[in-house]
Amino acid sequence: MDGRALAARVRAEVAAGVERLGTVELATVLVGDDPASDLYIGLKQRAAREAGIHPDDYRLPAETSQADVLALVARLNANASIDGILVQSPLPPQIDEHAVMRSIDPSKDVDGLHPLNAGQLYLGRPTLVPATPRGIMALLDEYDVPLEGAKAVVVGRSELVGKPVAQLLLAANATVTMCHSRTADLAAETLAADVLVVAAGRAGLVTADMVKTGSAVVDVGISRGEAGLVGDVDAGAAERAALITPVPGGVGPMTIAMLLANTVRAARQRRGELPID
Repeated sequence: MDGRALAARVRAEVAAGVERLGTVELATVLVGDDPASDLYIGLKQRAAREAGIHPDDYRLPAETSQADVLALVARLNANASIDGILVQSPLPPQIDEHAVMRSIDPSKDVDGLHPLNAGQLYLGRPTLVPATPRGIMALLDEYDVPLEGAKAVVVGRSELVGKPVAQLLLAANATVTMCHSRTADLAAETLAADVLVVAAGRAGLVTADMVKTGSAVVDVGISRGEAGLVGDVDAGAAERAALITPVPGGVGPMTIAMLLANTVRAARQRRGELPID
């Protein structure tokens, strides 16, 4: 499943939406100097600019207090020109990440992590949904992967990927099983999956012999090893799966594309073009 090609189409659609809206603004907040976070913010800023979204870049030192981060978020919430707010995680240990996410105006929460947006997804009335799960569902749709009545297995229960993608699969009428570090027999579960989504953050966790022949596999993980960038699913699984996302080039490009799509959606909601249920 080619994430780069689909992401290019989504980004073109985003650019067209931005042109129609006029001005769309995305504020990104980075606390500290984590190299990976710095890279991710840079990629998001560049993608935003390429789509015509104006990026506002806020950088705070690692020793910044929680009160100062909350004060910045409050100012961004109050700024009518800003359509989306993204606070890059992880945050330094002195800052309660959940408190920061709760402080973001739900209508500007392009990461989809505010309790209101998470609750809307749980209730089957999604407003702003985390970008990676949105990208996963778009890939499955693009490649006509049947979901209704299918056995879907999600490995990983994070708030950013595992839990929301399970809700989206349920909404698509799949029968969903969630697996995690306490699952007794992971291979038995993955071998039963018509659709397998692996987002555990452990390189090579799912080996080729754990993948059902003819299944669709979405590999969300990405780690750097001796052989370069690798996913949570062993590369040999491609010989058994009917469809599989490559690492890199699968889910990663879709995540950034869907973040931009969320920003345009937030802008449209704030302008009254889309309902906020």
